[in-house]
Amino acid sequence: MEMDFERCYRAVDSRDQRFDGWFYTGVTSTGIYCRPSCPATTPKRQNVRFFPSAAAAQGAGLRACRRCRPDAAPGSPEWDVRADVVGRAMRLIADGVVDRGGVPGLAARLGYTERHLHRMLRAEMGAGPLALARAQRAQTARILIETTGLGMAEIAFAAGFGSVRQFNDTVREVYASAPSELRAARGRQQAPPGAGTISLRLAYRPPLHSRALLDFLALRALPGVEEVSDGTYHRGLRLPHGVGQVALTPADGYVAATLRLADLRDLAPAVARCRRLLDLDADPVAVDGTLATDPALAPTVAAEPGIRVPRAVDGFEMAVRAVVGQQISVTAARTTLTRLLKHTDDDDGAGVPGQPLHDRRAEGRGDLRGFLSAEELLSVPDPGFGMPSGRRETLRALARAVAEGSVDLAPGGDREETVRRLLALPGIGPWTAGYLAMRALGDPDVFLGTDLAVRRGAAALGLPDDHRTLDAYADRWRPWRSYATIRLWRAA
Repeated sequence: MEMDFERCYRAVDSRDQRFDGWFYTGVTSTGIYCRPSCPATTPKRQNVRFFPSAAAAQGAGLRACRRCRPDAAPGSPEWDVRADVVGRAMRLIADGVVDRGGVPGLAARLGYTERHLHRMLRAEMGAGPLALARAQRAQTARILIETTGLGMAEIAFAAGFGSVRQFNDTVREVYASAPSELRAARGRQQAPPGAGTISLRLAYRPPLHSRALLDFLALRALPGVEEVSDGTYHRGLRLPHGVGQVALTPADGYVAATLRLADLRDLAPAVARCRRLLDLDADPVAVDGTLATDPALAPTVAAEPGIRVPRAVDGFEMAVRAVVGQQISVTAARTTLTRLLKHTDDDDGAGVPGQPLHDRRAEGRGDLRGFLSAEELLSVPDPGFGMPSGRRETLRALARAVAEGSVDLAPGGDREETVRRLLALPGIGPWTAGYLAMRALGDPDVFLGTDLAVRRGAAALGLPDDHRTLDAYADRWRPWRSYATIRLWRAA
């Protein structure tokens, strides 16, 4: 989004929630920065500056508004859509790469020098990678201060700060309050029970068709990894520093998330992955506005606004699901995957996809674990379980490529390069590569015209079901063909 003053000011004056996360409003007379939808009195034009990121506003010496909490706004949908270096960098920063490997680690993942990366981010975001990561650490620290009973030193290091002094200085600068004052302002709220348990709200831009998301995930849920019950999605997570579990419950204006983490340093990447899974940073108004111009899709858009693309918390997991699901039904693929996971499971949790985090008697349900890693799949003597031999070899080739690093299915991977390398693997064709581009890599403009369910959905809506004709017709849905694909699946 261009930082056009008049357009931004109109959004602020109308308190337009759709623009939260697109930009931030700095008010020089009060020294604070806000979301565009902040309910406070609209500031005078001469006192307003607009910033492309919270980090840029903080760099200008402004503190976060306590009323609208701009640091907790939905992320900019631009970074999900864009496949360039800045978009990839923003996704990797959100996943905690700078906290784990510093700016050199981020630059190495992207294939650029630190200086050039800093220059690109400064030009687009108004802040370099360290400042962007620092803004994220400040938000993580605030969440831990307000939702846990941890000591401040523990919070400092869990949030990614190098020292308690750095933590104190940053919190004071960003929130104009000491950490102890933020905790006192929490009032009488009780911290969630259990060590490593954090409850928070994940904001999104309305509308959100949560039932479509939960229906999609429930149909494909793998026992022991995920389940949907009573309007809540539960799943196990494999995270950089350990394992975790999350419960996600859609509500009006936010998704309630309860995270149980073995290591609190994983809070930021866990939140980023949950947001990515539910496509919470999308701009549904822009998507639906484009799709509704087609008379064939307009009734479905009017009936079900806010359809999202269910994505992934683990790119390799999605790749295995895609390969196993080639040319078979969703139910059959789920059965095969369940057998595979059961074979690799054992009672003591050693060498399995994520050790159990909680005692099953305390949880009231079986332990949910993260999916297999590439290395664990390679250790399985025969991952066949009824699959053709060619598909078994495809799984092994895929696992080797991911384990060796030649295929990058992380959120910051180069989409075009990753698709090219996937297509070079035996047994992976355009459908599998496209499915992974859509769900694992977050490409919003993938159309699976050869997919049987897509063609059935097209026929149900009166569209051509010949894949070549349908591919040509789908050009009118650019750049949101992934969302059109989901709608056709639902129509089927």
